[in-house]
Formats: sequence, structure tokens, C-alpha cells
Amino acid sequence: MPDSVPPLLKVALVEDDIAFQNSFAAALESASDMVLIGMAHNVAQASAMLRNDPLDVLVIDLGLPDGSGIDVIRAAHAAWPECGIMVSTTFADEKHVIASIEAGAAGYLLKDSSPEKIVDEIRALHAGGSPISPRIARQILLRFRPAEPVRQLPEPPLTSPLSPREREALELITKGFSYDEIAELMQVSRNTVMTFVRRIYQKLEVRSKAEAIYEARSHGIL
Repeated sequence: MPDSVPPLLKVALVEDDIAFQNSFAAALESASDMVLIGMAHNVAQASAMLRNDPLDVLVIDLGLPDGSGIDVIRAAHAAWPECGIMVSTTFADEKHVIASIEAGAAGYLLKDSSPEKIVDEIRALHAGGSPISPRIARQILLRFRPAEPVRQLPEPPLTSPLSPREREALELITKGFSYDEIAELMQVSRNTVMTFVRRIYQKLEVRSKAEAIYEARSHGIL
């Protein structure tokens, strides 16, 4: 028993450029697995086409003389939900790309693709793929790529670095010791500890313990 022949893919084009229409029609005529059912030159003709039986693939230009192809995409997606919709256009900006995909397009090709290439992409679209020109795919990837975290620049080094004894006093302050306890641990007088603290505040340009600790950590002192 001979193998059954699969039905031809029914394709239509919405395009106002006569040269592109002719080359597209010639490319489909040479394909043995698909047939060009019709062509619409503008939004009005496309709207009338959508009142007919559903097709397998609809190829749409975005720049039409009486409106936007995005409106046709939206209407086609509602009228023929099983139809694969592919954009073929010169518009490569993010606004048109995202709007077309949101309206229901499953493919987006720029017109630098040859009609023969578009025929191959029609097959891929009908098979469940989403043909997208490389330039467009890159735009989409960049749009959804997470933003790089802002890198914090290191604080510049202090013009007057802390002395070893001032650093020791600051480390004890950070650990929560009182000035009297610090004096005892460092084996100096309380007045000497207060002198260390004043110098620390001056060098770090702060007015409190909390600010001193924060700035010291920012400069890598602690």
C-alpha cells in the first residue's frame, strides 16, 4: 500500500511590495509541499481574508499602507489560533519585535532573508519552531538578560592611615569594650585612649563610634 501523501501547507502573504510578492510566490511555486492560497496588499484585504477558512501559515509585513501589520497579527491569532504567524519585515527595532510577539507572532524574519530561506522557515514554523533572524534573536536575549550588578568602587586609601595603636583601640571599640576597659587592656591611661579616639575620628572624618566602624570597614582597616 503506497504511503499517504501529506496535505500541502496552505500559506498566505500580507505584503504591499510587488517585487517581494512576486519573488515569494515564485519560491512557493517551486516548493512541492506548500501552496500559496492568497495575498493581501493591506490591512483591509487581510481582514477580509481572515473571514475564510483557516490557513497553516500566514506571513505578514508590518508596514502596510492602511495600518500596522501588528493589528493583522492580533486579528489572525484570534480568528485562526492554530495558524502559525510569521513576520517578514524591515523593522528590526525592539518596539516592533516585542509588539509582534505579544500580538501572536511565532516567527520574525527580516527581509534580508531570501524567499527560498523564508520557504524553509515556513516549514520550520509549521513543525513547531520559532524562526527568528539572528539580529532579532540577539535583541530578545539582551532584553531578558539580568542587569549586571553595580560594582562598588573601593574607597580610596586614607591620606593619614591609622597608627598600630589607633587601629588596636578601634578594634577594641568594635568589640564593644568601654574606654576604661580599653585603657586597661592597652595598659595606658583613659586620657590616652581618648586621644586615640580623637585621632581616629579626625582621620576617618566621622563623629561617632558607629560611623568610625563603618568607615574603617569601608577602607579595609577592620
